[in-house]
Amino acid sequence: MNNTSQSIRVGLFFLLGLALAWITFESLNGGRLFKKPGYTLVAGFANLKGLKTGDEVRMAGVKVGAVGITRLAGHRVEAVIDVEPGVQIPTDAVASVEQSSLLGSNYLGVTFGTPGGPLLKDGDEIKTKPTVDMSEVISQLGNLGSKLEQVVGDIGKSMGGGGGENGNIFQRLDKLVTDNGPKLTATISNLEDITAKIKNGDGTFGKLVNDPKLHDELLASVGEIKLAAADARTFMSDTKGIVADVKSGKGALGVLLYDQSTADNLKMSVANVRSVSDKIAKGEGTLGRLLADDGLYKDAQATLKKADRALDGLGEQGPITAVGVVANALF
Repeated sequence: MNNTSQSIRVGLFFLLGLALAWITFESLNGGRLFKKPGYTLVAGFANLKGLKTGDEVRMAGVKVGAVGITRLAGHRVEAVIDVEPGVQIPTDAVASVEQSSLLGSNYLGVTFGTPGGPLLKDGDEIKTKPTVDMSEVISQLGNLGSKLEQVVGDIGKSMGGGGGENGNIFQRLDKLVTDNGPKLTATISNLEDITAKIKNGDGTFGKLVNDPKLHDELLASVGEIKLAAADARTFMSDTKGIVADVKSGKGALGVLLYDQSTADNLKMSVANVRSVSDKIAKGEGTLGRLLADDGLYKDAQATLKKADRALDGLGEQGPITAVGVVANALF
């Protein structure tokens, strides 16, 4: 009887040890015992930030695998992750080390990627991105607090404490007001006089503010200036058009400036006019002799006198006789 109970106890302890070994193995290996293996992916980081073997791999908060091993690979660290069978991860998915609690437990988070895109296969490397470390954030907050404390201390010194040679800020303001009190009073008095004159309509600015007629005239002048500016713009536009036409050889001026044949003809005409004027000045030709020869002028005067005398005798002669007298007088 005793041997039987002792055997039963040994058997129970043995079964309890197997159960504890099973639970320990399941905890350390993510519960993968006797399960169909999935596939592995590699995630490279500059710093794993406490990620270790056995940490979960999650997609949108759902566990899809676990970290198999972590290793050094040159100038970076790699986490080899075991993805559960049936879980499909697109090639553009991104993995990052996330913190699940303030106590420091981490997991590897994976984004969904593009639905319907190509999928990662066994042994592929998944894209990664760095994440903010809470310890770094806390350290930066501590530095910021120190700087704020220093700034507040400086402000306190400026406002009320020690102050240095020139005293604190209130002492400086008091000294500034005391030293410039008369000037400030005079300035305020001048401003009061100026505003009173403006209110009463004195001066140009006062009339402009209070006289609606002057305001309307000013607006009309501004309108005329705008019209003049518009006319000036139109004139400049027309001038540009004329200049463009001249440059392109359009119109008389454009032809004259840019047509070589017309320019040559003009030069020839000027040369001919100069030649004719030179001949006239030298007394050559009929017109030149008429202008330069006094004898021709005298002969013409004598002929006119003879014609005048012949006409005077026509009243006393008959028609035929008169014709004969005129012919004798002229020739």
